[in-house]
Amino acid sequence: MKISVLGCGWLGFPLAQRLHSLGHTIKGSSTTENKLITLEQNGIEPYLIHLPESIDEKSIQPFWQSDLLILNIPPGRGDKDALNIYPEIIRNVVQKCRENELNWIIFTSSTSVYSETGGFTTEEDSQKGNASRPSGEVLLETEEIIHNSGIDYTILRLGGLYGYGRHPIHYLSGKKDLDGASKPVNLVHQVDCVNIISEVIQQKRRNAIYNVVSDGHPPRKAFYESAAKHFSLPVPHFKPKEQKEYRVILNQKIKDDLIYSFSYPNPMDHTP
Repeated sequence: MKISVLGCGWLGFPLAQRLHSLGHTIKGSSTTENKLITLEQNGIEPYLIHLPESIDEKSIQPFWQSDLLILNIPPGRGDKDALNIYPEIIRNVVQKCRENELNWIIFTSSTSVYSETGGFTTEEDSQKGNASRPSGEVLLETEEIIHNSGIDYTILRLGGLYGYGRHPIHYLSGKKDLDGASKPVNLVHQVDCVNIISEVIQQKRRNAIYNVVSDGHPPRKAFYESAAKHFSLPVPHFKPKEQKEYRVILNQKIKDDLIYSFSYPNPMDHTP
């Protein structure tokens, strides 16, 4: 297949490498000019793409001429302006796909589309107005744009990402009076994300929504204390107050459909 990967960053780049190794023709985008050389050295056709500014530039038009687009650009969490324009950016991307008769979009969404207090949560449990953060509401709107585009889609709701130089302990190390000591974590390793997206493509799993989250859901306090010790970092301190409301994102659908076993089923098994 000809596959375009929009966003060759921490997840998109190793994914592009894997798909290239499987024999696909890969086009990859970056917002950083220096990254283009790295893409080219890895057999990936490089494109410098800034959205929304460059979407109509003639130099990048071949990027949209593929069989599949992997849409891997996040809306951003804290920047309100970025959140506001994100759905319009995706509408423009979808329009480019239509114009070039691209017939499949894989969208990396997030488990932030779900409520923080939904208990055991499946793919059917997303609801507008109930997302855990503003970016989750924007992602739900974006999912709807893709769902209604007339193009085949696969929506992957990724848990918190970790692995290979990226671990959430680095954000919480040494912090005091943190909430949610007993709340379960919902994480997924980079390797499993790459494996699952590759399998979705190989098995042609179109027009479906999947949660992509590891099997294990340790409590936040136990997980972060263990991670801090593993990485020799200051341990974060949580408030003693217990919280009865929780959220556990269930992954049974993707395991059943893909016949997939997670390479990193338990986030407590820390990796670099």
